[in-house]
Amino acid sequence: MSKERVLLIEDDAQDQIIITTALESEGYVVDVAETGEQGLEAIAEQEPDLVLLDLILPGIDGLEVCRQIRANYDLPVIMLTAKDDEVDLVVGLELGADDYVTKPFSIRELVARVRAILRRAVLSERTAPHEQHLSFPGLEIDLPTRMVEINGEQIHLTPKEFDLLYFLASEPGTVFTREEIIRHVWGYESVSNDLRTVDTHVKRLRMKLEESHDVPWRIATVWGVGYRFQIQQ
Repeated sequence: MSKERVLLIEDDAQDQIIITTALESEGYVVDVAETGEQGLEAIAEQEPDLVLLDLILPGIDGLEVCRQIRANYDLPVIMLTAKDDEVDLVVGLELGADDYVTKPFSIRELVARVRAILRRAVLSERTAPHEQHLSFPGLEIDLPTRMVEINGEQIHLTPKEFDLLYFLASEPGTVFTREEIIRHVWGYESVSNDLRTVDTHVKRLRMKLEESHDVPWRIATVWGVGYRFQIQQ
């Protein structure tokens, strides 16, 4: 079985060493790019399984790299961002990053995030065969092919957007807290109250699924609690 490959796009030499050493000790193959341009070239040449992307880079910045990745690849992206990069963080999530880690970060937490994002098969493995295809009025969700159709139109979702939709739609009407969603969809326990990645993924799903289509269901916000997949009466 081949080792999973992580591409680290990071220009800070110390962070390169720390992250590379930690991931290689977990069995991952790590390639390093120091600029956005080098990162995009490496993605095309090396076909990594996951990208760790610093937002602040020489040349093309992390936001533009993320935009180009989402336009051309179904590839998970974890952003590395400083605490004061609030606006860029939100924009990065809206561009399609799967998750983020804020600097200074715990290397154990970063490795856990990488491991969780790459554990894509978990959802399929723990799903009973009769649950692998979900059907609602105007909506088809197929787990084996990871395809979503609305009124016959195929909708492109990122891997994590698909996982989130499938998780919520698997139990219509059930309210899930953001912490539960992080645990089941992202695969780790939230260590802080910063759960913007859930909110931003829900926002993107609504834009792709609900705002452009007349559908009798929605991802509803339950104020003060979380979200649920709700079929409208």
